[in-house]
Amino acid sequence: MATSVVVTGGTGMIGSHVLPELLEKRVGTKVLTRTPRTSTSGVEYVTGDLVADAGIDDAVAGAEVLLHLAGGPKGDDIATRHLVDAAKRAGSVKHVVYISVIGADKLPISYFKAKANSERVIAESGLPFSTLRAAQCHEFVVNLAQRMGKMPVAPIPSVVRLQPVAGAEVGARLLELTLGSPVGRVPDLVGPKVHLMSDLVRSCFQVLGKRRWIMPVPLPGKAGRVYRAGENLTWVGTQVGRQTWEDFLAESVSAA
Repeated sequence: MATSVVVTGGTGMIGSHVLPELLEKRVGTKVLTRTPRTSTSGVEYVTGDLVADAGIDDAVAGAEVLLHLAGGPKGDDIATRHLVDAAKRAGSVKHVVYISVIGADKLPISYFKAKANSERVIAESGLPFSTLRAAQCHEFVVNLAQRMGKMPVAPIPSVVRLQPVAGAEVGARLLELTLGSPVGRVPDLVGPKVHLMSDLVRSCFQVLGKRRWIMPVPLPGKAGRVYRAGENLTWVGTQVGRQTWEDFLAESVSAA
């Protein structure tokens, strides 16, 4: 079992599922965060910025495992390159664990391209690694619906289908990988059902008590072709989560 783990994106949604488990197992943990935070008895927070290449060496120094959860709308591959370079300089890193997204190599969208590039950066780094591609989490759909709920009309591509998965289940799988040996690319993790994005947002609106008109919009080009063909979906060689979207809504959003 690793005795020293550095987590990027540890203050995010997936990180909130992983950090408590690392603490419970008494694994020495650092979290790289752009916003200064006070360290606790179990977690040392190190201020830095992956994209700006600031503070990374201090965070990675002495680490055995890097759990790379940080992500954003742009610059993910740049951030990953900086992290990998720091890991090589540190000389102590024995395992890089990375969370990517299903369809990363299929969709001509900057976010997905950056994820695919990040996968390559890690795989070609020479560092032992484990990479998990996961479907969009239930919490992602809720955040999407909340943002769209601020508009009188919610425009949603009519062809987009998703396989939402529980964030807690993604966190549990990443914890398992973090505490294990490097295994390269592992089976994708997806939810138990396929849903139209419009149906997901509509059901979330209902639970949140928002009355909004959902306007289907076309999605042209290669991205539209990929979604229409379902190439962003995967079942073969995957790990399927247990919690359905309906159960998540009933258990989490309704209680909020």
